[in-house]
Amino acid sequence: MEYQKQQEFAQQLDQQDVLKSYRSLFHIPIHDQHEQIYFCGNSLGLQPKNTQVYIAQELEKWQNLGVEGWFTGQNNWINYLQHLKGPLARIVGAMPTEVTVMNNLTVNLHLMLISFYQPTTQRFKILVEAGAFPSDQYAFETHLKTRGLNPDEAIIELIPREGEHTLRHEDILASIETHRDTLALVMLGGINYYTGQVFDMAQITEAAHAVGATVGFDLAHCVGNIWLELHNWQVDFAVWCSYKYLNSGMGGVSGVFVHEKHHQANLPRLAGWWGYDQATRFKMEKGFVPMQGADGWQLSTPTILAMACHRAALEITDQAGMKALREKSVLLTGYLRFILEEYNQQHQQILQIITPQEEAQHGCQLSILVEKNGKQLFEQLTNAQIIGDWREPNVIRLSPVPLYNTFEEVWKVGQALANQ
Repeated sequence: MEYQKQQEFAQQLDQQDVLKSYRSLFHIPIHDQHEQIYFCGNSLGLQPKNTQVYIAQELEKWQNLGVEGWFTGQNNWINYLQHLKGPLARIVGAMPTEVTVMNNLTVNLHLMLISFYQPTTQRFKILVEAGAFPSDQYAFETHLKTRGLNPDEAIIELIPREGEHTLRHEDILASIETHRDTLALVMLGGINYYTGQVFDMAQITEAAHAVGATVGFDLAHCVGNIWLELHNWQVDFAVWCSYKYLNSGMGGVSGVFVHEKHHQANLPRLAGWWGYDQATRFKMEKGFVPMQGADGWQLSTPTILAMACHRAALEITDQAGMKALREKSVLLTGYLRFILEEYNQQHQQILQIITPQEEAQHGCQLSILVEKNGKQLFEQLTNAQIIGDWREPNVIRLSPVPLYNTFEEVWKVGQALANQ
């Protein structure tokens, strides 16, 4: 599309937007009696208006039924997960039996490592991104130590070439080939949280499987953001949070994908009673018998209130559809890039967008490197009620989300920059 910097152009795009009605389904933060321009959905998505309705339903059930809420009616708590599996499977490109909802992301990462990281004397290395989100780094480091392995020897970090900010796809594939005889697991973020770079998960999975390695992804910044086909890509497992693009609330319940090819395998796992075969769970017998599919990795009684938040948000994303969301996202993010580049041309290129421009290599987020006075610029945007986030040492992240952000809001970023 040939973008224009006039406000009327942005307003015209908003009028043509097939998803424009979805904004009204969310609470937009208010400051000084004005709606904020919220470009921070990559950190915490906004609250859907129906979240309170779904939570209230479960509180009323608890109030009126007590423990019988687990078993009473079609919306009983013991089967509550079933409301989530269909929408979630469509969003991540999976079969319903391949997804489940439980715990939080890092807990689930540790659980998946128990099952899918099976080191041997020769094949024990994990390929990761240098500078992955800290929680993942801590998980790898400590998990390896519990296995009696030295993280410095077992972890292979992918580092961008000198002078570059993002990884080259060919370098990822080359590293897989280089370590083909010692590689046990490739475990990357589907999108790098700092740069916003999307990795080619299909090709990475194919290359890793070709050398005998297992493949997992942390999809915290992917789910509800980009097109995913986890089943068709043959990804072994994935984990994600639900509070970013899925808008399911602070620290919301996490999701897990386990490919169906592993459902009948006798994989090691840490077990809990909610993963036990539901038909005989209440017999309380010794000897773990897992539920079929990803549900067999569940541990504890589910947090129904958190799942109610998740259900409310999933219904909106599922109704909008990932195809339409992705199409708008490409236009929104493209327009933001255009606005930033227009500003750059007038101010001696003081901004550098380190998120790749190629459509397949970015989602909603643009990461803007500001070598000088970056924190000051970030604060100026915040004072103009443009809410992004700051990542040390010098990056501003802005993420226009197609469910609730508009093209005119993107245009206003340019106005705020021009008026600083």
